[in-house]
Amino acid sequence: MPVFAVECRTELPPGEVWRRLTTWERHSGSVPLTRVTVTTPPPTGVGTVLVARTGLGRAGFSDPMRVAVWEPPEEGGVGRCRLEKTGRVVLGWAEIEVRPNGAGTYLRWREDLRVRGLPRAFDGLVRATSRTVFGRAVTVLLRE
Repeated sequence: MPVFAVECRTELPPGEVWRRLTTWERHSGSVPLTRVTVTTPPPTGVGTVLVARTGLGRAGFSDPMRVAVWEPPEEGGVGRCRLEKTGRVVLGWAEIEVRPNGAGTYLRWREDLRVRGLPRAFDGLVRATSRTVFGRAVTVLLRE
């Protein structure tokens, strides 16, 4: 199981970081060749389903996810979201945590990302690639 984490600090307040990271459609384009759609009605909460479709045209795969934990940050508190991957190709989970850090926010995005059928010998490559791709995605999502 290639678990990886992306951690950073930003001057943005926790509520704004939460909004930027959990407005799921904003993820479209933050990961190359990926489009995100939400398939359940708003607002986001436990049970919300979203699908990240990665590829060009018909060549690609879908990564459906369901929100399993939804705890937006209260004033001065910690926010947590956990997504369970429910697809046939991409397996695992993702967790987003935001917490106050001085005048800004500490963000931790932790993910267990497995690709069905891919031998464990590739775990190191998947981990390193994922950390790079999702680190870039966080940078893009935190920019306005």
